[in-house]
Amino acid sequence: MREPVTMKKKFEEIRVLDNFYQTSSFYPMPVVLIGTLAESDQTNLGPYSLVFPYVIAGEHAMMLISRATSNTAQNILRTGKASLNFIPDNKKFMKSCVALGFPGDTTEEKMKHSVFTLMDSPAMHAEDGRKRPQIVEEAIQVFECTWDESYTYQPSEMEAHFLLRIDRILMQEAWKKCLVSGKGFPKLPIDYGYRDNTNFWISRHSRPAAFGIPKGRGLNVDAIQYQAERLDPDILWEAEACGRLVNVPRVFLKTVMQGANDEVRKRGLTTVTAALLDELRDKRSADKK
Repeated sequence: MREPVTMKKKFEEIRVLDNFYQTSSFYPMPVVLIGTLAESDQTNLGPYSLVFPYVIAGEHAMMLISRATSNTAQNILRTGKASLNFIPDNKKFMKSCVALGFPGDTTEEKMKHSVFTLMDSPAMHAEDGRKRPQIVEEAIQVFECTWDESYTYQPSEMEAHFLLRIDRILMQEAWKKCLVSGKGFPKLPIDYGYRDNTNFWISRHSRPAAFGIPKGRGLNVDAIQYQAERLDPDILWEAEACGRLVNVPRVFLKTVMQGANDEVRKRGLTTVTAALLDELRDKRSADKK
């Protein structure tokens, strides 16, 4: 009996054009309203999707890619401050975002038609005394940022790249409770860009699904104990604490163990316990308390 013929999927090369993330691919991105201060001191809102986490450990920062001549870029260059407003998935909001993103309008012209409510930040003046832009009341969360002028990458006269240091993250009370408890996700829009010279394409958010960490693919307790002794012989690791790390991928093990050792020294202790690891693993333990 002949085996059935399996049809293989065929891939074809596609030409890589400028703005490749939307012209030459399907690339999901966030929808973020960036608030900056115009020369008149009025808050300017500009919708952006090329804004991503850039420094995630120790220091925290976002990278924003913008047209060099945009109101947003010019305002950041002048004031150094920006608010990143993550708005919920709402058709009315998305329609307003497209209008706010139309190039050429002044801040006064485009903000007349904005559907968003602006409110003062809890910290209207930054630690350096400079005024901050207002934030969007309808936002799920807001990153208040300061431009790090030491980052100077400039690929062309058309693009501006801003390293935005996160000063604080503000979040609506209800969503903070979801974040701390690990239960619940806001519906945030997903942008696929200006694809066909006619429309912006924005997708609705679906409910996230949880997938557990694979079991039985990590190290054993003896191997972790051996690593602990090599890493710092002055700090003891309880067997139960070692057991907490058996499912940690090998490439991350040293980093996790070093973090625990540093915390033990900071507290003036000499032993890593299972309880300590449980506390450190729960990054929101301080918020829950």
